[in-house]
Amino acid sequence: MSAADERRHVVVVGAGPAGLAAAVAARGRGARVTLLDASDELGGQYWRHLPVSRPAARERILHHGWDAFTALRARLAADDGCEIVTGAQVWAIERPAEPGAPVGATSDDHAADAPERAQPAAASAAAVAVAVVHVLVGAVDGSGRTPLTLRPDALVLATGAHDRTLPFPGWDLPGVFTAGAAQALAKGERVAIGDRVIVAGAGPFLLPVAVSLVQAGARVVGIHEAARVPSLARGWLRDPLGLARAPHKAAELAGYVSVLARERIGYSTGSAVVAAHGTDRVEAVTVQRLDATWAPIPGTERRIAVDAVCVGHGFTPRLELPIAAGCRIGSDRFVEVDAAQGAGPVGVFAAGEITGIGGVDQALAEGEVAGHCAAGGSPSDAAVAPAVRRRAVAHDVAGRIEAAHGIRPGWTGWLRDDTLACRCEEVPVGRIRATARAARSTDLRSMKLATRAGLGICQGRVCGRTVEELLAGEAPAAGCAPAGSAPAEAAPALPGSPSAAPAGPGSDRRPIASPVRLGELAAAYDLRDAGPPSLAAAAPGVDDPPPGVDERADGRGDPPPGADPSPVADPPRDPAPPTTPAPASTTDRKDLP
Repeated sequence: MSAADERRHVVVVGAGPAGLAAAVAARGRGARVTLLDASDELGGQYWRHLPVSRPAARERILHHGWDAFTALRARLAADDGCEIVTGAQVWAIERPAEPGAPVGATSDDHAADAPERAQPAAASAAAVAVAVVHVLVGAVDGSGRTPLTLRPDALVLATGAHDRTLPFPGWDLPGVFTAGAAQALAKGERVAIGDRVIVAGAGPFLLPVAVSLVQAGARVVGIHEAARVPSLARGWLRDPLGLARAPHKAAELAGYVSVLARERIGYSTGSAVVAAHGTDRVEAVTVQRLDATWAPIPGTERRIAVDAVCVGHGFTPRLELPIAAGCRIGSDRFVEVDAAQGAGPVGVFAAGEITGIGGVDQALAEGEVAGHCAAGGSPSDAAVAPAVRRRAVAHDVAGRIEAAHGIRPGWTGWLRDDTLACRCEEVPVGRIRATARAARSTDLRSMKLATRAGLGICQGRVCGRTVEELLAGEAPAAGCAPAGSAPAEAAPALPGSPSAAPAGPGSDRRPIASPVRLGELAAAYDLRDAGPPSLAAAAPGVDDPPPGVDERADGRGDPPPGADPSPVADPPRDPAPPTTPAPASTTDRKDLP
């Protein structure tokens, strides 16, 4: 370990299994670590905590690997070299125009207001920082969030994933929950989403969710897995010796199966909830057999009375920050990494579910390798050899999951024209299809402007993939814009602006990764002289202004025909008081007024 490694500052975004493992590994090489998480507690969704009023002993019963979590948490809590910042919303990442170039040239350092957080110039990485990480610390619905600016030598992204749910008629009824939400209530609050619950979707995650619901007091009337037996066999039974390298997975499966058998819960394959029925809330569902493409088979419908539905069709990685950081995004919509978990730009690493859905074993192994390499190590070092071996096994399991449970295109066959594709803006499937045909274009941005699909409170996180897949089914006419997302290659970077992000997949590209108030921006930036930071992305075909519109910094646009094109002078104002430049700092913070 060199002296440079000991001065190295590593920022880890996300404190789930991957982020915790990365932070511990980076500290193991002597790097200073700042660990950020939006939650008030460490552990992420996998190690979600019970309320403080609940007995702590229950945590070990409700969570797999709880001892591993408590060991990681205790090690970081006792380490002065790791700063843990919870309630931290990373709202933007700014990257250099060229590798190794300075970043954040126009950023307000704030170091003079927080000298205790400044560091000696010799240890400063401001000149070679891999990115500027913009953070707001505090309750999302609070009014006193504190801006925090980080300029690390290395950045580890472990932002995780959220539920993917395929829409169906009635999925907007009260009582229909995602699998993740149902488990979060069951594990975090000991609340069941209903008395008679049906669990449906695809993937092994359905099993622990059903068990959590049973433990919370619900009666699970059945589990309906969309994948058929041949698909499950191709995924899970290929190379049985390879699967034998993960015996703990078999033990975990046996535990779930024993609960299902004890509770007499049926498990149906090649079956899906294709409709939910009710007036004020869900009262029943229709389940139907599916063919190999997941298209419903006529004449196999069956109605089941329930008061809650739990659906989940896998997970969607949270790519806003990886895209902003310039990471490589593969055609499968996951971050592409190398043997060191490097994600493309020098000094940027990725670990966990954003690289592929492989469960906690993959997250822990990838996080350890990423943290070690972010702190100056190599994946060939003996210190991470066990993690590299565990990672290989976990990647094999991840490949089996995708082969067995991957979404097939026939699912759109259970949609009706009045089925909502975008619940936030109440945009039905029929409107999207009709608009695509009428406009002779399946461009994602055009569809947003024409229908508002993806412009609601979730900003396309729930419906984005669905809209893309619906558009992919509408063949574009010759010479028209193709279906799907924006180009994946990086757009030109804009130094000093959080908008310096590559184009990335269209529905996952959000230069503003989390909600930010205008007042918070005004407090974090000197808007009198520089103006607000431009957050309009420089991504051709995604956020370009309509033809003929000039998006000038002054916001005036083109003058009317025949008008004087000279700019209108701003009213006079008092000059800004002279300031003393703050010393360069890797970690900058200023309290809001």
